[in-house]
Amino acid sequence: MPGRVVLAMSGGVDSSASAVLLKEQGYDVIGLFMRTGSHTEESDQRPDNKKGCCSAIDAGDARRVAERLNIPFYALDFEREFGKIIDYFADEYLRGRTPNPCVVCNSWLKFGQLWEFGKQLGAEWIATGHYAQIRSGAQGPELHRAVDPEKDQSYVLAGIRREILNHLIFPVGGYSKSEIREIARRTGLLEVSEKPDSVEICFVPGGDHAALIRKIRPEAHTAGPVVSTTGEVLGQHDGIERFTIGQRKGLGIAGERKRYVLNILPDTHTVVLGDREQLACAGLNASSVNWLIDPPEGSLDCFAKIRYRNTATPAKVTITGHGLARVQFVEPQMAVTPGQAVVFYSGTQVLGGGWIEST
Repeated sequence: MPGRVVLAMSGGVDSSASAVLLKEQGYDVIGLFMRTGSHTEESDQRPDNKKGCCSAIDAGDARRVAERLNIPFYALDFEREFGKIIDYFADEYLRGRTPNPCVVCNSWLKFGQLWEFGKQLGAEWIATGHYAQIRSGAQGPELHRAVDPEKDQSYVLAGIRREILNHLIFPVGGYSKSEIREIARRTGLLEVSEKPDSVEICFVPGGDHAALIRKIRPEAHTAGPVVSTTGEVLGQHDGIERFTIGQRKGLGIAGERKRYVLNILPDTHTVVLGDREQLACAGLNASSVNWLIDPPEGSLDCFAKIRYRNTATPAKVTITGHGLARVQFVEPQMAVTPGQAVVFYSGTQVLGGGWIEST
C-alpha cells in the first residue's frame, strides 16, 4: 500500500475524481471537508451558474461521494480560521490593494491547518483536486504546471512551504478537465460529474466584493475623489474598495475617452485615472517571497506571472533582502497590481513567488 492520504474534498468533480484515482492507486484515503461558515446557502449560487466550494450542498455531495467510495469522511469546522482570510480580504481592499484569498487559503488552511489535522490521523500525504503536478528533481520534489494549460492552478500554489512538497499529491494534474469528468461518470459519481466549476472567491456571493466589505467593515468610509494624473478632479466615488489597478468599467466617470485606474491612494481615498499606456510597468518589488527551490544567489532569469489569468513573461529576479525581491520585466507589463501574487517559473516548474508591494 502506498500509504494513508488525507484528501481535501469540496464536493466538486475534481476532488471526487481525485478520490477515485487515489483509491485505484492503492492509497488509504480519508476525505476531509472544510466547513467555513461562508457561502452556505443554495440561494448563493451565482446567476452565471458558477458556485463556491463551501456550501451545505457541497458538503452533502462530498459525503455522498465518500460513502459511495467507502472511504472515511470528516467535516472540519474552520469557520474561525476562514474568518481571518475574509478579514485579510477586506483589509487589503481598504488599503488600496487587490487581495488574492485563494493563495492565502491554500498556503495557510489547505496545506497548513488541514495538513496538521491529517498528520494527527497518521497520514503520510495530503491531496487536493488542484490542477498541478509534483515531479522529482535534482533538488528534491518540484511543483509543476498541470498538463491542461486551461485548468492549470500552479499560480495559486506558489505560497506553500517547500517542505510540504514531499507530502503532496495532485491526482488530476495529469488529466484534462474532460477526462476528469469522464472518470467521475464511469465510476457512477453522476451527481458531481457535471457540476460547474467553482468561482475563485467562494465567500463572495454574486461576485459583489464591495458589498461584502461594507457589511463586515461598516465603520470604514472610503468615499473620495476621482482625479487625473495632473490632479484634475473628474468626479467622486463611493469607496476605494470598488476599484483595482487596470479597471476600466464601472468608474462612474462619463466621457468618450477610455480611462483606467492607475493608482489608489488609501490615505486620501483618491482614485487616479489615466490612459492605458500609463499602466505599463518595467518591474515590481515583492515581499514575503517563498522559494520552492534553493534560493538563487544574485539574479535569476525566469518567467514571471503577475495574475492568475496572465501569461508568464520573461523577467529577471534579484533578491534584495530577507523575503524581498525585485522583478524586472524584459518587456513592460500592464496593470501590475499591489496585493496580487507574482509567481516565478522555469518552463513548467514553479520556482517560487511573493506578494507584489509596489511597481
